[in-house]
Amino acid sequence: MDIQLKRGLLDVSVLAAIKNEPSYGYKIIKDMKPYLELSESTLYTILKRLETANMLTVKTAEHNGRLRKYYHITQNGLKRIEDFKVEWNEILSIYKFVTKEDDPCD
Repeated sequence: MDIQLKRGLLDVSVLAAIKNEPSYGYKIIKDMKPYLELSESTLYTILKRLETANMLTVKTAEHNGRLRKYYHITQNGLKRIEDFKVEWNEILSIYKFVTKEDDPCD
């Protein structure tokens, strides 16, 4: 898969994982596991990139005597998810065009 496309898909997937409630690294990986495998190092790279892009914020809180980072989606992050939904329709149209010769009904 094209690396830029995959990067965009992973970014929006992480945003979707925290869309409804703030979360932390281990839980994000666990929530995404039924859909895709994501290593811890890849996740934290994505989280840092999304934070830099103002799509999420980070707050540190104590949990069981340890500090844990909680990630919160921002308005920019929510907008990115909505933009992705529109873009996905375009991607589906392109896919249908590319694979139209594969359809035995044509």
